Formats: sequence, C-alpha cells, structure tokens
Amino acid sequence: MMKRQRLDRFISNQLNIPRTMAKTQIHRGKVTVDGEIVRDPALNIEAEVSNISYKGEKVNYNEFVYILMNKPKGVLSATEDKNKKTVVDLIPADMKRNNLFPVGRLDKDTTGLLIITDDGDFSHRCISPNKNISKTYIATLDGDLTEEMTEKFKEGVTLQDGTSLKPAKLEIIEKNVAKITITEGKYHQIKRMFGVVDLGVVELKRISIGSLVLPKTLKEGDCIMLNMEDLSMVFK
Repeated sequence: MMKRQRLDRFISNQLNIPRTMAKTQIHRGKVTVDGEIVRDPALNIEAEVSNISYKGEKVNYNEFVYILMNKPKGVLSATEDKNKKTVVDLIPADMKRNNLFPVGRLDKDTTGLLIITDDGDFSHRCISPNKNISKTYIATLDGDLTEEMTEKFKEGVTLQDGTSLKPAKLEIIEKNVAKITITEGKYHQIKRMFGVVDLGVVELKRISIGSLVLPKTLKEGDCIMLNMEDLSMVFK
C-alpha cells in the first residue's frame, strides 16, 4: 500500500520551507501534480509515484535523507541552540530539510564522522546498545601509552564511578596516539576510559561507524549525502 501524505507537507519537507509558505505557494498555483495545477494544500498524494513540480521544476521524493558530516571542533551535536552553533546549522541549504537531527552525539570538542538524518528508526538501530555497532576513534593523549593499557581495555574497563564497560580494542599508533574501537556510547566514554589509566585526551576524532569510514578528502564542516549502500556499511 502506497504511503499518502498532504501536498503541503510534502512540499514543506522536500523543499525545506515552512508549512505556511508551502500552503501559500499551492494556493497561488505554483505546484502541479501529474501536470495539473493544484490549489488544495490538503490534497492527499502518493509521493512515491506522483509527478510533482514546483515553479516548473520537478520535486524529487526522498522519504528520508542521510548526511555524513566531518564534524568540526567547537560545534554542538544538537538540532538547535540559542547561543552556540550546531551541526544542523552547518548543513548546506541544498541538503537541508525539516526535522534533521544527529545520530547519537560527539562531544563539542570531538571531531569526525557524524550522521545526520530525519529517520528515527535508523537512528535507533545505530545507537541501540544491543546492536553492538563499532565506533572507531583516533585519540591523542597527554602521556605515553603502554601494552598493559591495551590489555586492560581488551578485558573491559571499570570506570571510576563503578560502571563496567564492554571490551574495547586499543591500538598504539605512536607513543601518545591510539586508535580505539568501542561498541558503546556512554557519556564522555573514551575520555573517562583513559582517565582510568591516568591519561587525558587532548584530541579525539571519530573515523568510522561499523564499516562506514570518514572520507579522507572530506574537510571539517563539509557534508556528503549517503545512499543505501553506504548505510548498510554501518551495520557491517
């Protein structure tokens, strides 16, 4: 059964314009459905099969959008904030639409791979602890790493508040730089994990979720659209 929705909602969502503006444009005859001008905003359409145009330009239907951002430092993983810039603020106009939000979160000073979408089911699958989706980071520390630390992380760290964590993979890249892979997403988890071994995190960058890898050519603050094949990599 085809999913039906109001014409004004469709125009609002796909063009990222306010619902009131969508209604006004429809009343003014700026929207056609299957070649016919429609002036009723409440018209129910089958978005997947209807040929809808706005001011003569075809409006492509995407039920949901999935955006990969290379999150820069100092930006909040949130939809909006009165005083600080959020990741949604950075999305280019041609990618924006209503109801976008980040999947999970990266701390304000953490950089790297962040998925932004309007698909709640996808987000839930990504962040559900039961899915055990791996997330890999590059961490720069304020002291030297040891092989004993890799073994400790492999066994599963107990945080200072008594929280027991699942095993994590710690690879030493340089004496104070590590690649760390976790399957949880607790508050400030990596910083708290290194705190257990008396190390502070100076820089932290997420480079992958599952098998979806941050493109090396994507600059901080820039975005790309993800397709279904890309999304499947998250769960591999």
